[in-house]
Amino acid sequence: MKLLLIEDDRQTAEHLTRGLKELGHSCDHLDNGVDGLAGALAGQHDAIILDRNLPGLDGLAVLTALRAQGSRTPVLLLSALSQVDDKVAGLRAGGDDYLAKPFSFQELIARLEAIVRRRGSENAAQTTLQVGSLTLDMLARIARRDGRRIELLNKEFQLLEYLMRHAGQVVTRTMLTDAIWDYSFNPGTNVIDVHVSRLRGKIDAPGEPGMISTIRGAGYRLDAV
Repeated sequence: MKLLLIEDDRQTAEHLTRGLKELGHSCDHLDNGVDGLAGALAGQHDAIILDRNLPGLDGLAVLTALRAQGSRTPVLLLSALSQVDDKVAGLRAGGDDYLAKPFSFQELIARLEAIVRRRGSENAAQTTLQVGSLTLDMLARIARRDGRRIELLNKEFQLLEYLMRHAGQVVTRTMLTDAIWDYSFNPGTNVIDVHVSRLRGKIDAPGEPGMISTIRGAGYRLDAV
């Protein structure tokens, strides 16, 4: 999943970001309500983890503004406020679930998966991608081409998801770096090329036409075949 974490507590944010990335998820982090609202409206995220008490703009205000702008992205609210009235206020403002602090990481993951699944048929389009004969189930983390199951490592999975979400478009190395690798990544290495080559070897069986094209001087493009 591609997630947005809006949390001002640095320790909590670092813990969640590290844990989510270890599971293979992409996680953008913003530490205040103003930037969080802008990031939520500008980005394409599968779910948002939103703290209630934020500087600049509190979590309920962020959530209310999101829903007023027509955003349907699932939102999991985090808060030290655990009274029933606090939870009701969060859910009525447009939250999909409410998790009181302190919480277990395993419960957070389970609740994230649940609110994404809960979108029903609308959510199916978000969690299952298809380009030609290639499908990707983001919740089960399974790729298939013509029914053939494809085993992917975490980075390969994230790379394929990004290419499928931008099918038919040229994706630059900078775009891939920003979406999949963190800021410590050195774009001067050939790591991206190596991952693309490995991904090609997995999704293209012998005799099948290649789906990922290298656009010289620009990047890569995934096309339906």
